[in-house]
Amino acid sequence: MPLKVEFQFDFGSPNAYLAEVAIPGIERRTGVKFEYVPVLLGGIYKATGNMSPFDSLRGIKNKPEYQALETQRFIRRHSVTKFRPNPFFPVNTLMLMRCAVAAQFEGMFETYFRAAYHHMWEEPKKMDDPEIFRSAFIGIDIDRLIARAQQDDVKKKLIDLTNDAVSRGAFGSPTFFVGKEMFFGKDQLRDVEESIVEQTRQPVPKTA
Repeated sequence: MPLKVEFQFDFGSPNAYLAEVAIPGIERRTGVKFEYVPVLLGGIYKATGNMSPFDSLRGIKNKPEYQALETQRFIRRHSVTKFRPNPFFPVNTLMLMRCAVAAQFEGMFETYFRAAYHHMWEEPKKMDDPEIFRSAFIGIDIDRLIARAQQDDVKKKLIDLTNDAVSRGAFGSPTFFVGKEMFFGKDQLRDVEESIVEQTRQPVPKTA
């Protein structure tokens, strides 16, 4: 069986955006394609009692500054050039994530995914405003996706993916699964790649 590698993402996570920038390089080096799995970060936080760094680091001395430093190091290491902080953060991503599932169902995922990240973290907008959301997706049949996102199978799929992530150990985004091995955060991508190499390495045949 081919190795299954998952990238569990929510568009509201800047770290998931940054991590995704590095995924194509890992795919080229390992020959393994990542499966992009939409999850609802708010649902994960509620199920696990976790909270975003935006909330958990409020009022803590030095740690937010250090995390900002680590982010800049990551940006330099991976030559990230388009990332911009979203001034409207945090953004409610329920519609964004439902439309991601709808886009997968409708065969529109790649185009929608790139546009959604663009409007969240490259030319940031308040993407939980329905009018801004609708007007942002030029060249995409966004009305079709919005209508599809209201259907029960799409809503259920997002809930199921989110609950499955929690049941397997996830507590935030980005979360990666390499086979059964879980890794959390953009800074674990080196370990993700190492695990892919280890799990896809062909055993050396024994000689008589």
